[in-house]
Amino acid sequence: MLKIAVIGLGDISSIHLSAIQANPKAKLVAVSDIDESHKEKVHGVKFYTDYQEMLEIETLDCVHICLPHYLHYPVTKACVEKGINVLQEKPLALNAEEGLELVKLEEDNKKVKICVCFQNRLNETVEKLQKIIDSDEYGKVIGIKGIVTWARPKFYYDKKPWRGKLDLAGGGVMINQSIHTLDLMQLFGGEIATIRGSIDQLLDYGIETEDTAVASILFQNGAKGFFFATIANGNNSSVELQIVLEKQKLTIKDNILTILDENGEKVEEEKDTKLDGSKFYYGASHKKLIDTFYTCILENSQNYIHVKDALPSLQMIDAIVKSSKIKKEVTLDDIPFSGYRNGFRNLGDM
Repeated sequence: MLKIAVIGLGDISSIHLSAIQANPKAKLVAVSDIDESHKEKVHGVKFYTDYQEMLEIETLDCVHICLPHYLHYPVTKACVEKGINVLQEKPLALNAEEGLELVKLEEDNKKVKICVCFQNRLNETVEKLQKIIDSDEYGKVIGIKGIVTWARPKFYYDKKPWRGKLDLAGGGVMINQSIHTLDLMQLFGGEIATIRGSIDQLLDYGIETEDTAVASILFQNGAKGFFFATIANGNNSSVELQIVLEKQKLTIKDNILTILDENGEKVEEEKDTKLDGSKFYYGASHKKLIDTFYTCILENSQNYIHVKDALPSLQMIDAIVKSSKIKKEVTLDDIPFSGYRNGFRNLGDM
C-alpha cells in the first residue's frame, strides 16, 4: 500500500484527492496547506500547515504537489531530496530556465520518480489521434492548430492574486490555461525550428500577466503550427486541436475526435470519458495518470511523464514571450533548453 500525501488543497486538489481515495493500492495519510480551513476536505487525515514538518514526520511513498506555480520547484526539490516520489501539477516550473533545474534534479536522483500532470495526453481522443498519426496511413503531419478561448473574470485574480503576478505565476493564459494545448502541439509536431509570437492584455484587470497570446510555429519537419489563446472570451469554449496530414484532417473539439469521410464530412472517431462533478476542461484523465504513476512506483517502471517531457511547453512559452518583446521570429536555441526532447507517447500502450 503506497502512503500518499498532498501539498496544497486549492481548486485542483479535489481531483487528486478523489483519485487517491479510489485507488486500492494507495492510502492518503497526510495533507498540508497553510489555510487550516481546508481541513474540512480531508476528515480523518493528518493535517499540517508546514509541509516541511510533514516531510520530516511522515513516511511517504509519493507526494502530490498542487501548489501555486512558484512553489513547484522548491517543494518538488524538498521531496526528492528526501527520496520521495512526486506527482506534480502543471506547469513544470515558472520558466524553461527553472525547468532545467528540475531536469538536473531528476538526473541526479534517478531512484526518485517525478511525474508531471499533463493528463490530457491520456485522453481517449489524444491517444487515438496519436495512433492514427503513427500509422502513417494518411501521410505526415503538415499542419497543427491549437485554439483556447476561455473566460476569466477579474475576481479570478482578486481571489488569488498570485495568478496575476509574473514572479509567482510565470505568466498568464499560456502557462495557466493553455499549456496543455502547447504540450500536445509539440507532442504531435516534434522538434520546433522557429516561433513568431505576440502577447497582450485585452482586459483591464491591472495584472502583470498576459491574457491573450498568438503564435506562428515552424516545426523542424516543415509542418506549420498556429496557436491562439485568450481568457477574454465571453465563456469557456471547447479547446480545439486540429492536425492536418497529407491526406486527412483530424480535429478534437467538444471532447470528440472527428475525421473526414470520402465526402469531406466530419465523422466521429473517438470520444473522451467525462468526469462527473468536475469542470469539463479538466477532462477525466487525471485518475488514469495517477493510477499509472502509482503502478510505475510499485513496479519500478518508467512509462510516465518525466520532467524532460514537460520542458518543451515552457520553452515554447518563453519563445513566444521573447518574440513578442523583440517583434521578431526566434529559434528555440535562444531559450534555455539543452536539447531535451519528449520521449513519452502513450501510457495506454503499456
